[in-house]
Amino acid sequence: MRRVRPQDAAGRCGATHRRWFARAVSMLARQRATPYVRSRVQFDAARRLWLARAASLSALAGIAPCARALTPATTLADPDALSPAQSAAFRAWFARIVDQQLRRGPTPRWSQRDCAGLVRFAVGETLKPHDSKWLRANGMTGLADASRMPPELQLSASQRTIANRWTQLDGSTGAYASAIALIQRNSRFVSRDINQALPCDLLFFDQGDDQHLMIWLDRYIAYHTGTVTPTDTGLRALAVSDLMQWKDSRWQPRDGNPNFVGVFRFDFLTP
Repeated sequence: MRRVRPQDAAGRCGATHRRWFARAVSMLARQRATPYVRSRVQFDAARRLWLARAASLSALAGIAPCARALTPATTLADPDALSPAQSAAFRAWFARIVDQQLRRGPTPRWSQRDCAGLVRFAVGETLKPHDSKWLRANGMTGLADASRMPPELQLSASQRTIANRWTQLDGSTGAYASAIALIQRNSRFVSRDINQALPCDLLFFDQGDDQHLMIWLDRYIAYHTGTVTPTDTGLRALAVSDLMQWKDSRWQPRDGNPNFVGVFRFDFLTP
């Protein structure tokens, strides 16, 4: 797996996010320029509005460290939420699909190639029936592949459409969700301690106007830089231990790093 310095990655998958400082009643993450991604669209007005609302809610609640969770309002339970058994199978397939992209290169069926696009693609493919047609389309028909297949994910028809119902920042739903929408509207805060992460959880970094998503795969972390060239797919994998000791401390997933917002988990997964 290819190792890359975070400061060399120049992706474009982040949209504007909030900043949390451990002061007074709100917690804001320090703004800095990201080495990973550059946001496609600036949401300065939305940022200011969100921060004002979040600060208000934090004051009413008597803010505590758990307020680092980025959703400003309570999310209703999803009737299509996966059971613990379904969630375990989902995680196994999600990790397998991301690993396949890293080992063999991105499939042509994955068109939106940035950090959020990798997440959306892996979720969408995980929720599909993994029949012989799907296996052929994804190049997983060899004996080695067959021996590594997770148990099939048994889902209802409605659960299979979760990837087409991402919640947008404005509350609408669709097949697309930006990096910030995936975190703010479709995930829940878990912890700033990576020991609490489970496979397919998301690590979220906020460097101000630029943000980045990474995928926790237990033994390593995977991500897309947001930049694709004829000689570079943009896919990267990094050992957890390497990232924890990274020279540029802004990219260390540690509780003391204000640029590391935390570990997030899809709302539809249990736990």
